[in-house]
Amino acid sequence: MDRLWSPWRYRYVAKAEPAPGCVFCAKLSQGADAENLILHRGRTCFVILNLYPYATGHMMILPFEHIAQLPGLSVEASHELMDLTRLAVKGLQAVYNPRGFNAGLNLGECAGAGVADHLHMHVLPRWPGDANFMTTVGETRVLPEDLETTYRRLLEWFQREAYSGGSL
Repeated sequence: MDRLWSPWRYRYVAKAEPAPGCVFCAKLSQGADAENLILHRGRTCFVILNLYPYATGHMMILPFEHIAQLPGLSVEASHELMDLTRLAVKGLQAVYNPRGFNAGLNLGECAGAGVADHLHMHVLPRWPGDANFMTTVGETRVLPEDLETTYRRLLEWFQREAYSGGSL
């Protein structure tokens, strides 16, 4: 039998109990953006890489406010959530040139939300053949680069875009 090693996954499977409180609020309040993979902070929302990505560049856009349900989100935050989703797609196009995207909200645990108490928009770049049997049958994802490299590449793009006053 062949073995496929994914040692970076050990951080995920080795966690006995999740930390108390909201993981996203904790990351936001620590002020350690690079350590927490935060790419951008807006007025009401922020962009963060998914620590356990389905694809290289998988990021999430979240409101600063700890809120679980879309109807409770302020108009300003809902507008910025969509604006930052558009910015994320633009950045992923520039850095990775994917052929498509999945973007969406999983509202509630039964809808697939791993962290159901803090609303978050997923943005996943997609390429032909990227979702083969590995995810479905092997319960493993094959990523061509480590998270630190992905973070550095996307952060450079976000910083250039902000510096240049780039628009959506």
